[in-house]
Amino acid sequence: MLKVKQVSKVYEGKLTYRALTDIDLSVEDNEFVGIMGPSGSGKTTLLNIIATIDEPTTGEVTINGENPHLLKKEDLAKFRRRELGFVFQDFNLLHTLTVEENIVLPLTLDGKKVKEMKEKAYQFADKLGITEIMKKRTYEISGGQAQRAAVARAMIHSPQLLLADEPTGNLDSRSSKDVMEMLASLNQNEQTTMLLVTHDAQAASYCDRVVFIRDGKFYSEIHRGDNRQAFFQKIIDTLSLMGGDANDLSSVRV
Repeated sequence: MLKVKQVSKVYEGKLTYRALTDIDLSVEDNEFVGIMGPSGSGKTTLLNIIATIDEPTTGEVTINGENPHLLKKEDLAKFRRRELGFVFQDFNLLHTLTVEENIVLPLTLDGKKVKEMKEKAYQFADKLGITEIMKKRTYEISGGQAQRAAVARAMIHSPQLLLADEPTGNLDSRSSKDVMEMLASLNQNEQTTMLLVTHDAQAASYCDRVVFIRDGKFYSEIHRGDNRQAFFQKIIDTLSLMGGDANDLSSVRV
């Protein structure tokens, strides 16, 4: 589904900075994969390259056999809109719109009929337990509700791949648990492939496997198996071995 082959990223400037070196990553259909590592390890750079927000210096990324980095600007915008879903730490909702209007935004851009958009929005709102806040503005709802709305917006056009960058970073532990349970359930029920960048071992423990990167290079990966609690402990152990721990919540991310 997703293939990252020998991807490196070098930022040129007064000081040349190598953010990624020869990263290989394969993600199968319907898999839920976490990416972890200490601050500055290159996690968000990798996610941004997969999301086509950034370009690799060398190497290539293919999604369902297509390299989106080779598309013309207009085709790339369409590819992003139709194939990818995005969930961010700060929700990225528009404060001037209601929750419902935020959720249907991707469909509006594709010129779908109002009735169809409304039906789909309420289907997802029902699945995510936010039906009662659909008419509210984003400043009238909690962080957990805002992230649910952001997930509904990311999922409404049935993307092939959902990319989540620290989706629990601004949430309390109860809301974090709710959001991760919801993502895991969408991964199962909607068959959506998911890639999660996180500092949070608890959040990562909902994934099928976790890939660790350090100093821009592949470090190791672990698979979940049947026991989430044991997987959580393995994540903590790996993070402590590589010099980043579960509380490594730097505000500066690379």
